[in-house]
This record gives sequence, C-alpha cells and structure tokens, in this order.
Amino acid sequence: MASLSLGMHLNRKLGTSRSGAVERRNLLTVCRFSVKTLLDRSCFEAIDDSAPEFTNFVSILEHILSHRLKGQTTWFGYESPRSFWDCVRIACSKVPHSCIRSIESMENVRSSRAKGRAWIRVVLMEKRLSEYISSALRDFKAIRRFYEDGAVMLGEEAGLLADTLIGLNTIDFSFCLKGEGLDGTCPAVIDYTPYLKFTLNADSISSDEEEMRTLGSSGSESSTPDKMATAAAIFTEQSSLVSRCKRLEQKYRMVLEQKSYLEELVRLREAQLSQAVSCNKALQQGLADTHLSHNMEKEQLEYIILELQDQLKSFQSLEQLSTDMSLSQTSLEPSHSLETRPASTHWPNHGKEETPSLRGLCGSLTSVASYKSLASLKSSECLASPTTETSSPGLTPS
Repeated sequence: MASLSLGMHLNRKLGTSRSGAVERRNLLTVCRFSVKTLLDRSCFEAIDDSAPEFTNFVSILEHILSHRLKGQTTWFGYESPRSFWDCVRIACSKVPHSCIRSIESMENVRSSRAKGRAWIRVVLMEKRLSEYISSALRDFKAIRRFYEDGAVMLGEEAGLLADTLIGLNTIDFSFCLKGEGLDGTCPAVIDYTPYLKFTLNADSISSDEEEMRTLGSSGSESSTPDKMATAAAIFTEQSSLVSRCKRLEQKYRMVLEQKSYLEELVRLREAQLSQAVSCNKALQQGLADTHLSHNMEKEQLEYIILELQDQLKSFQSLEQLSTDMSLSQTSLEPSHSLETRPASTHWPNHGKEETPSLRGLCGSLTSVASYKSLASLKSSECLASPTTETSSPGLTPS
C-alpha cells in the first residue's frame, strides 16, 4: 500500500513538472510568434493600441510576467492576487533613467494592473523592454521573492525571453496613456488562432472542404453511373489545382513581404554603417589633429625650457661678476685703508696732491660697462692694493 501511494505521488510529481515545462514552452513559443507578427505588421503601418497583433502580444507578455506569481499575504493570513507590477517596481529600480517613478506618479492610472500595462507601453515606446527584463532577471533575490518554483521568470527560458524581445527595438510604437483602456479588471486572454493554422503539404490531394464534400457525396456515388463518377473526379482534380494555386499565391505574397522587409532592414543597416564609418573618419582626423598640436606644443615647451636655461646661466654669470665687483669695490674704498692706519700716522706730502677717489674713474658698479672698465684697470695695474699703500704711502696712482 505504501509503495502504491509512493508511486502515485511520483506520477503526480512527474505530471506536474511536465505540465509546467509544457506551459512555459507554449508561452515562450507564442511570444516569439507574436513578436514576428508585430515585426511584419510594422513594415506596412504604425503599431498602436488598435492593432490586434499588439493586443495579443501584451496579453502574452502579461501571462508570462504573471506566471506562478505569489499572492500577497494579508493580516488575516489569506493570500490576495498580486499584479506583476509589484515585482517590476522593485526588480527594475536599478535601471538607469528608469520610468518607474513617472508611472507611479501618474494620476489617471491607479490600480496595480493598470500601472503594469502602462509600464509595458512606456518601455516599448522607449525601446527598452529587453533592457528592463534583463535587469529584473539579474536581481535573482527579488525574482525569487515574488515567483514560485516553475515560473517562467525563474527558469532557464527567461534569458531566451529577453533575447526575443530585442527585436521590438526596431519598431516605433505610439500609445495613448489616458488610463481608459488600462484599468480593465478582467485578465488578458491570448488568441491562439493566428498561430494554429494548419498548412497543407504540397503532396496533399485536396483540402478539408474537398474531403468533406467527397465524404458527403460518397453515399450517392454508388448509384450514379460511371460518367457522373468521372465528372466528379475531374471536378475534384480541378478544385485541388485551384486550391494549390491559391496556396502558392499566398506563399508568394508572404515571401514578397518578407523580401521587402529584409531589403528595408538592409538599407537601414547600410545607412547606419555609412554613418558609423563617417564618424570613425571624423574621430581619426580629430585624433591626428590633436596629436599634431600636442607635438607642436611639446616642441614649443622644449624651446622655452632651453631659452630659460640660457637666461639662467647668463644670470648666474652676472651674479658671479657682481660678487667679484663688490669685493673689488670693498677693497677700493678709502675708508677701509684709513681704518687700517694708526690714528697718529700722517702721510707726508712731497708737494703732490692727495689721490682722488677712484669711484669717479670706475663709474657705477651696477652696470656691465663699469665692470669692464674696472677689469681693464686691474689688468693694466693702475689700481693700488692696500698693502702697497701701507708700505709706500708716498706713491699715488698715475
């Protein structure tokens, strides 16, 4: 008995896991089909709220974001239904330049379901739906807080969902966010009929209507003569040919539409490529100009440094010359020679006048010309040293 109950439990568990996997796979497949239909529709007209493809896509996305969403526990311990907006508001708060606050502050959108639908439309117009979904998936703690095990947002297929939604960035959406069509209390319903059309193979003889007509007339064919049977066979063959021609025409139109879409996409990519090439050339030219100006400024700075070094050397030589001249001036001052003599010593006068000051002969010691004249006087031994004046007081410079 225990083994029987264990087997039933395992079978129930396997059935539950299989149903969850099939449900996730169905939602993602239908979402991929709806994105393709939106891309096909956008090639011929603008997408707004009135487009049935968009209505179906929003319904599918709401089902994906609400798949196995945990309820909100009340004070009495009951769980009330919750909208996916509660998860988006927290998990997508780290997106740069997020529109979460602007949607929270909208006055005409009050319910949580309406805010979630408004968020879908805003991010589609901003071409950032895939970016928001990827940011929410990176915040695994918040996703784990709001979703149960087996949810699409917790499975490995969630990354495929973000990749699928990237294609919507090429569509220009236009919506009106007045809140009239957003506050619907009933949940969105997915229309599967556009994706469940059965396509006959080329080898099939007749369509469903022809087969039903054949089955309906099978009872009366036994009583008709051979001519009637032959006419019916010819008519069936003709109708099958007509149906084949119609199917081929439909395929041709579809291929033609896809061809025009791909050509437009190629033209767009070529324009973007040419713009990128021109921007690259402009950046390279700017880089070359910047490098040239940098080299010129570097050469100018090196020339200025060399010039400043030459000036510094000349200033140092002038300072050294000024020091030498100050020492010479100190040795030539009369007060210095008088201070060295005794107070009672008197120079004898041999009928000659006293030697005048040499300051007038040398000029100002602050000029270079004075330094040169003083150097010439020293070289010609026209100046007398203090020792000579002390030893021979009667000598005077000529």
